[in-house]
Amino acid sequence: MIETVTHIDRRKTVHSRRLAGLKRLTGLDRAIAYTVLARVFQIAGSTGTVLLIVHFLTPIEQGYYYALLSLVALQTVFELGFSFVILQLAAHECVHLILHPDGNIEGDRAAHLRLASVLQKTVRWYLMAGIVMLATLLPAGSVFFSAHARAAETVRWHGPWIFAVIATVALFMLNPILSFLDGCGQVRQVAGMRFAQGIAAIVVPWSVLIAHRGLWSPGAVNTGYAVVALAFLWSRRGLLLPLLRLPGCAPAIAWRTEIWPFQWRLGVSFLCSWFTAQVFTPVLFAYRGPVEAGRMGMSMSIAGYLWAVVLPWISTKATPFGNLIARGEFQALDILFFRTLKQSLALVAGIAVFCMAGIELLQHAFPRFAGRMLAPYLFALLLLTALSVFVVQSLAVYLRAQKREPFLWQSLLVAGLTSGGALLFVPHWGLSGAAITYFVCTGAVGLLSAWSIFQARRYGQRSLLESWRSG
Repeated sequence: MIETVTHIDRRKTVHSRRLAGLKRLTGLDRAIAYTVLARVFQIAGSTGTVLLIVHFLTPIEQGYYYALLSLVALQTVFELGFSFVILQLAAHECVHLILHPDGNIEGDRAAHLRLASVLQKTVRWYLMAGIVMLATLLPAGSVFFSAHARAAETVRWHGPWIFAVIATVALFMLNPILSFLDGCGQVRQVAGMRFAQGIAAIVVPWSVLIAHRGLWSPGAVNTGYAVVALAFLWSRRGLLLPLLRLPGCAPAIAWRTEIWPFQWRLGVSFLCSWFTAQVFTPVLFAYRGPVEAGRMGMSMSIAGYLWAVVLPWISTKATPFGNLIARGEFQALDILFFRTLKQSLALVAGIAVFCMAGIELLQHAFPRFAGRMLAPYLFALLLLTALSVFVVQSLAVYLRAQKREPFLWQSLLVAGLTSGGALLFVPHWGLSGAAITYFVCTGAVGLLSAWSIFQARRYGQRSLLESWRSG
């Protein structure tokens, strides 16, 4: 009996060692696994959604669908990158605190007050921003669709547009509280919630499309996300409500000096990301019609999944990055970042090759589906740009963990070139002009400029650390 137990223990030990070796090799932990599974579910759902769009929507309706998504994405104007600011502020304060599962907080009193101040200011900011967002997006989108609708098109977009904006505003006001919990060290729990949202990304849009209500799908998806997020936040009320009610913490965080200098720069960078990724669909819709806009929108969304599914390897490290910086452990920060970047970059490159093979297969096996997307040589440019965007986003997570936004001017440059190129080349060259502009401006110029900034800021950071230690 003793020998049998010993044999079982040895097998468990070997199994544990193998799992540990796999974790070191791939960098996969539970938070990443939850987040990746959520993204996989989203991609599986979106892949099915794409197929259902081809089946249930006409090419013209497809154009309206993706134009609607692009306009809803203008929420970045109102978000101003505050979610990432919240995450880093919370992460830096939680270094000095112990958060118990029942909601009790122990540690430095000043850090406790500052943490509560972050949450209270967050709720107030997003409540006001949500109201302004609702009052702005609703009429702006209505004017856009009314101005560019053609007499021969009988697409009923009014109801879906109103529903999409309302659902987006609701989700918009919940997301920053999730970022706050993420910064408080609940990375795994938030990732688990994202997994549940990934399931909703399959059930909700498929149901709406099968019910022949395709244009209502974007609003329905955001509604599903909001319901899951609200249920999760309710389960964390033991932590959140005492912080919201804690008196005397209003002046603990100085918005003007601690938040706004970082936030406005990050907000401009996030707004620029809309112009680099979303501007082509509405421009094509306005100048070339909804059919070409639909082809570009579908292709951009598929290429965007390429880096989105792998970004959790880096994004789930935002809180550990902030903790390491708060402790001054920059060497450990570099080791963690570059190991994670190599692992994730290898994965995203492999997915790109697989995706390109699938696009080539579609041309021969499913020509009807392939006709709703870009030609393979243009789609290859989107995939190469997606690889570039992934690297840039990874560098940004590293540098922004210092509560600074070093990519402000880089973002303005790339957004200006991309938007200018879209307005200059898309009206005349259509999809080819859009794909080439995206690759040159966002892919090539964006990556080269971001890497040069990263090198300068990283070595500058190391020099500051050495000066601090010697002083």
